[in-house]
Amino acid sequence: MEYSYPLSTDWSTQEMVDVVKFFEAVEAAYEKGIKREVVMAAYRSFKEVVPSQSEEKTLCREFEEVSGYVCFRVVKLAKELADGQIVRMR
Repeated sequence: MEYSYPLSTDWSTQEMVDVVKFFEAVEAAYEKGIKREVVMAAYRSFKEVVPSQSEEKTLCREFEEVSGYVCFRVVKLAKELADGQIVRMR
């Protein structure tokens, strides 16, 4: 897919990497499946960069507009599963 991730110029390089890794985990959940613990680790790192729920919603909405993938659904499913299980969106 060819699109840009929603990023802030205020973030450090490492913070940008953490946010991109979260969006990549969301993509993987839709495209091939990804282990629950990988999604949750990426989400925890994302939340360290984006602690505000309103900013999280804004970024995830922007990501959904360009990718069609819904972050909320992936995180919700990951929270319901046990470690070792695969998060796969249908």
